[in-house]
Amino acid sequence: MPLTREAETHIRSSINQLLLLAVCRVAEPIAITSILPYAWSMIKDFHITTDQNAAIYAGILVGAYAFSEAITSVFWGALSDRIGRRPVVLLGCCGTIVSLMMVGLAPTFWVALVGRILGGALNGNIAVIQTMVCELVEDAENEPQAYAVMPFFWSLGTIIGPAIGGLLAKPAEGLPSIFSPQGLFARFPYLLPNLVCSILLCVSIFCVWLFLRETHPDMQPLDTVGHEPARQPLLSPNPGLHSEPETMINPLENGTHLHPTYTTPKPSSSSHPNTIYTPELIMFITALGIFTFHSMSYDHLLPIFLQDTNTNTNPSTPTNPLHIPGGLNLTTQTVGLILASDSIIALLIQSTLFPVLVHTYGIWSLYTWVTSLHPTCYLIHPFLVFLPSHFLFPGIYTCLIIRNILSIIAYPVLLILIKQATSDPKALGRVNGLAASAGAISRMVAPPVSGLLYSLGKGMGFTGLAWWGTAGAAVVGTVQMWFLRPVVRTAGDEDGLLDGSY
Repeated sequence: MPLTREAETHIRSSINQLLLLAVCRVAEPIAITSILPYAWSMIKDFHITTDQNAAIYAGILVGAYAFSEAITSVFWGALSDRIGRRPVVLLGCCGTIVSLMMVGLAPTFWVALVGRILGGALNGNIAVIQTMVCELVEDAENEPQAYAVMPFFWSLGTIIGPAIGGLLAKPAEGLPSIFSPQGLFARFPYLLPNLVCSILLCVSIFCVWLFLRETHPDMQPLDTVGHEPARQPLLSPNPGLHSEPETMINPLENGTHLHPTYTTPKPSSSSHPNTIYTPELIMFITALGIFTFHSMSYDHLLPIFLQDTNTNTNPSTPTNPLHIPGGLNLTTQTVGLILASDSIIALLIQSTLFPVLVHTYGIWSLYTWVTSLHPTCYLIHPFLVFLPSHFLFPGIYTCLIIRNILSIIAYPVLLILIKQATSDPKALGRVNGLAASAGAISRMVAPPVSGLLYSLGKGMGFTGLAWWGTAGAAVVGTVQMWFLRPVVRTAGDEDGLLDGSY
């Protein structure tokens, strides 16, 4: 049946809004990952501790952003339920810019730390944007594709962040022909990457201010009342993805009506916290927290391991596999290129492999596989130090590809499972706020813990200790997985709990 002009206009508008959200979504990974290539080097330049303990302080600096984000995420999610999503998104982008500039101009560790804390406290976008995606995508058949859009742009942000951070940190040393050794960027060696990231975020603010519309169901303009959106795909479907809609929920179904004015949603019995936060939902949010912990530990450890000095005096001589002497001794600029290449690999996996695997194996089967394989992935990384020099970069990229396949699949799958376990669609702001807080707590704890393990292992001549600890966290996630069951909400079964996979 051909679409009416009104339906075509609605579909185009929804796609445009989804892309605008994606532009905003890039802010979070830029703020988190731009510091990763140079955090360890920055701590050493501050001369606040010994080189052996620099990984601990770098972990504190990286995790500080998530610390304050964990405290405020539920607040921002609840506030977006009251005043709308759009104002909260704008505040989040502005807060990220303030954080970036404070870090770039920081003369001491403590100023940089305050900047990271402030950035996390002012940024509630991770939960609010996910809620807006839920409200934009009204056709269950398209949820896997739409839910893959935000992780895709997260990966795009992790290209921009590490590439800018690694390539532009210390420009007076890396690019002396362009930047004067006595100039501004010599005095503030980490200002340039933060300045460039801030300019990119200004573009996001401009787009949100002019073009992004409010998605809260009870804060719609008069001309949308009574309008029934066309049930047509918002995104061009991947040829291999034609999933059935029985496993998804529609955030605007089940009798939700739009009011003719801008009002605050009225509480209902289903919105009571005791009915929203079911045991199934809490378990899936816990699973997200565990995944985020070992994933962030990996993201923190990798650049440190790549830059750390290898103290093995004779690499050609076989050594005890429990004696892993430091890292790979690469430069900050090389690490930036590796991390940027890593995220390009992630983008390719996200855009091509993920939809095909969802269609072939289903959400639950994919979740069980990637969760079970994560520990092995982490265990193999520290043994890169034993590779001959001509095999080093092929070995690095092989490890990166394996890890990307697992993590890029796990994140959107967990988001879908959390949404399916949410009993009241109008509480998605609070649910996503809680999920964001769980993730933020993990991102707060993971860097200092993994940094501590790395420092302890370095003192013992076994930097693999931190990698084994990360693998242990992934094992906890594997064990927890066996206590989970997928939840599917239908119009006739509000508490439908499936025993099988789908």
